[in-house]
Amino acid sequence: MRIHVIILTFLCLYACKDQSKVGAQYMEKQDSFVEKTPASSISLEEVMGHFNPAHHPSFSIIEKKYADREGLYIHKDCYTAFKEMWAAAQKDGISLVIRSATRNFDYQKGIWERKWTGITKVSGKDLSKTIGDPKERALKILQYSSMPGSSRHHWGTDLDFNAFENSYFEKGEGLKIYNWLLENAPKFGFFRPYTEKGTKRPHGYEEEKWHWSYEPLSKEYMSIAKEKLTNEMISGFKGSDTAPAIDVKNKYILGVSRFQEQ
Repeated sequence: MRIHVIILTFLCLYACKDQSKVGAQYMEKQDSFVEKTPASSISLEEVMGHFNPAHHPSFSIIEKKYADREGLYIHKDCYTAFKEMWAAAQKDGISLVIRSATRNFDYQKGIWERKWTGITKVSGKDLSKTIGDPKERALKILQYSSMPGSSRHHWGTDLDFNAFENSYFEKGEGLKIYNWLLENAPKFGFFRPYTEKGTKRPHGYEEEKWHWSYEPLSKEYMSIAKEKLTNEMISGFKGSDTAPAIDVKNKYILGVSRFQEQ
């Protein structure tokens, strides 16, 4: 009888130990899942570009072979998907070159304010001299450039490929690249946020055939922007007081093909 008790005790102890191990493994999987859920770690500050990608653990520098210059950064999840797409493109004789990737608030502020003050010409014109009305000047810049705090390029999920002119992608090598992207980019999670404007997409930036977004991640940033960001938060640069009147949040941040073409 005593032997039976000893055996039962041993089996119980072994089972409890085994259950403890299973529980620990389960918790590890749960922790791993949480760490890989983008929305759980994205802050509104990151959505608005108030960080340095060089010091952010989720961002990685882009290897020179993928870009037209050194020093560009990208979100690691987007980078993984891009490299897979780049390799597939290479096999088909297509060369994808990143021209622009992550741009934080300060970087975008520089772009915006140079256009606002006339240092950078827009359509060949110094807007500080040709458009006196602040709202109209902002709308002109908003044809192709985002207000700081509202750009998808803050997120590290959006990439500009090969050229910044739609005309490049309408003939020759550019058309070949564009057609390849239309057919293959969705297989790797990328979509084109700024399609041709019209009845399906009446608001937002003009068409950009060079701009592609990694949707599995960018939709998480978009969700936070839709829920938490307000026009009044888009501030801290010249001309920012026009954001509420223009309704930058709804017409530009949310003015992408996935929202407006449904």
